[in-house]
Amino acid sequence: MSMVYSYIFRKENFYLYRNMQRQAASMKRNLFNQEYLDEQFNELEELQDDDNPNFVEEVVNLFFTDSVRLIRNIDLALANGPYDFGRLDDMMHQFKGSSSSIGAKRVKRECSQFQEYCNERNIEGCKRAFQGVKQEYATLKTKLDTYFQITREAS
Repeated sequence: MSMVYSYIFRKENFYLYRNMQRQAASMKRNLFNQEYLDEQFNELEELQDDDNPNFVEEVVNLFFTDSVRLIRNIDLALANGPYDFGRLDDMMHQFKGSSSSIGAKRVKRECSQFQEYCNERNIEGCKRAFQGVKQEYATLKTKLDTYFQITREAS
């Protein structure tokens, strides 16, 4: 009897594992289809191997950790004038580069919009665009946190 239960348990675990793998693959596909991510994310995944199985998650988590400081600094720079558009553009350029390095397509697009407003010296446009940056950043963080949780469970 216990052999039968052992077999059933292993079979159920296999189906659960396969389901988690499918769920992770589907979620990744959706992140690309909805343009949250671009090809750079796949390139990061190609660098991941058995010696460093959490490479992508670690790189993405470093991005989110480091971004907190940049977001805070941009928030402070936008809080009150006089506005230094060159400094704002420099900070956003750094944030855009970091976003690009993990394939954060929507975040990068919002960063570009912010930079266009900086070039126009349009502070209200910068403030609106920065709200978009923060919204896309928060959405991507939530989605990738879920994605990495599912991939960990599927492995």
